[in-house]
Amino acid sequence: MFLGEHQHSMDDKGRLTIPSKFRDNLGSAFIVTRGLDNCLFVYPMEEWKLLEQKIRQLPLMKADARAFSRFFFSGAVELELDKQGRVNLPSHLMEYAKLEKDCMVLGVSSRVEIWSKPVWEGYYEQSEEAFNDIAEKLVDFDIQF
Repeated sequence: MFLGEHQHSMDDKGRLTIPSKFRDNLGSAFIVTRGLDNCLFVYPMEEWKLLEQKIRQLPLMKADARAFSRFFFSGAVELELDKQGRVNLPSHLMEYAKLEKDCMVLGVSSRVEIWSKPVWEGYYEQSEEAFNDIAEKLVDFDIQF
């Protein structure tokens, strides 16, 4: 499981350090793809295979299913960490997520998310105000916060 929020800086070659506590769970090779909300989703291979099976079951005759499948899979790449625990992100993913220098690396249960720090701060500020309403709509059981 991936948990936590970590700030890292991307170097001039587009390499980003992945927090050490995430590295073991990611394994030697993992998938990075376009995520939602202009971030990148990073999946360990095992989790990626489960997600791939679910998406493959979407109805091919539905335009929304085809569009999502194209968006999700066409941006996906298999990557590995270098010896210093860095990942070299391809330019198309860096452009999509507006990654420049300061980045946020988030643990989100079964995946890691990579955000531009300014984009994350804007998203967090906006969604923080609505968190209670969102939780009330989505959660079917009582959670004590």
